[in-house]
Amino acid sequence: MQRTNGLTPAGRAGAVALMAALMLGGCAGPELSFIELPEKWNTPDGMADDGAGNILLSVPNFNDYEKYPAVICRIDKDDKITEWFKLPVHPQTKRACPLGIAVGPEGNVYVADSQALGGKEGPYSRLLRINVKGGKPVSCDVVVDGFFFSNGVACWGDSVYVCETNLGIDTKGTKPMPSGVYRFKISELKGKTIKLKTGGKDPHLAVKFFTKDNDWKVGANGIAFGPDGAMYVCNFGDAEIIKVTMDVTGKVLKQESFVKGKGMLCADGLKADMATGDLYVADFLGNAIHKIAPDGKVTTLAGSANNDGSGGRLDKPSEPHKRGNRIYAANIDLPLDGNTYDKPHTLTIIELPGK
Repeated sequence: MQRTNGLTPAGRAGAVALMAALMLGGCAGPELSFIELPEKWNTPDGMADDGAGNILLSVPNFNDYEKYPAVICRIDKDDKITEWFKLPVHPQTKRACPLGIAVGPEGNVYVADSQALGGKEGPYSRLLRINVKGGKPVSCDVVVDGFFFSNGVACWGDSVYVCETNLGIDTKGTKPMPSGVYRFKISELKGKTIKLKTGGKDPHLAVKFFTKDNDWKVGANGIAFGPDGAMYVCNFGDAEIIKVTMDVTGKVLKQESFVKGKGMLCADGLKADMATGDLYVADFLGNAIHKIAPDGKVTTLAGSANNDGSGGRLDKPSEPHKRGNRIYAANIDLPLDGNTYDKPHTLTIIELPGK
């Protein structure tokens, strides 16, 4: 019988139902609204603030790529969404697969091109840089090549950090499965494309950890930096967030488990509130969005059993993003874990208390 994080499929469904009941019983849950996406943007994922109050959204279109190639969209302050940049395709796979996205201190945009989730196994995933001038995208470069599964992206200080969900070391047999985070100085990315050494042997690998869950072989996923300068990384399969403390040069001083489980069935996309230190995490398996306080307390903001996403309900969320007092959740809606890919295609908006 399949098990995930210690729960059978029936047990997972029961846990989600209990979570929803606890949220709704005794007090009203948060107000939910949504942005409905057209068919040409059927699979939303990563989000980032562009520095001007707009949200950049990765749209890999995994659910219907043959008709609609991947793009980056922009959501303005009025929640109007438009196409911002059409990504160039991989020369071998003839497709682009954007997941994590982050804006660098110089204004350029860094995107994980995850060919693994697009169906191409091996070291074909990449890190792309969209070159921006005057707030507009003008071109795109491949700055790092050779990832097995590039995923979450974050910029901090003088560097870009990229999650490698699977280090590609005997992926079918290694237990526990290794994954990690690569660090690249932005100054390194101005010349030729960096070609990674495989098997976790590249010197850019800053953090390495393992996923023990055998059913969901998905490791390093979401990534965010908190106001204390610590790096937080999601270990998807183990429903865990790892805290990494570094010095001013980026050298890792300490690596520890920050929170594990506590109502989370997995840890997918991650964002930090730089004002409060709170973390927001997408729980793909739990079909939920959680808030994690600086002391590690986990609060479920919204969640439900699998559904079609109508009415603003979560539909397999993969990434949260905080703008003002709203949490935007990208409903990737992949046909996994008992879910059915279906319309509508949405971003759920969770209204937080306050002004």
